[in-house]
Amino acid sequence: MREVTETHRDKAYALLKADAAQIHQLIEVQIENLTMPQCPLYEEVLDTQMFGLSREIDFAVRLNLIDENEGKALMENLERELNKLHEAAQNTV
Repeated sequence: MREVTETHRDKAYALLKADAAQIHQLIEVQIENLTMPQCPLYEEVLDTQMFGLSREIDFAVRLNLIDENEGKALMENLERELNKLHEAAQNTV
């Protein structure tokens, strides 16, 4: 099996980061326009999206495309950002 090049690693990380940004945007739009954070639909979308991203990250780690710590940091950063959105929505209610 050939080694993974840095460009593949960079591309994999960029794709995961873009997916995280899309989740952030989706949740932001949902909070602002569609539902309140206490809504089961909101929680379902959030859980499904976060689970999907975590599986993508696990797959990339297993392929040695990204480091496990990079994947964890990406998830933790997204969780922090989503918590900020949730808190901001709670404060405007």
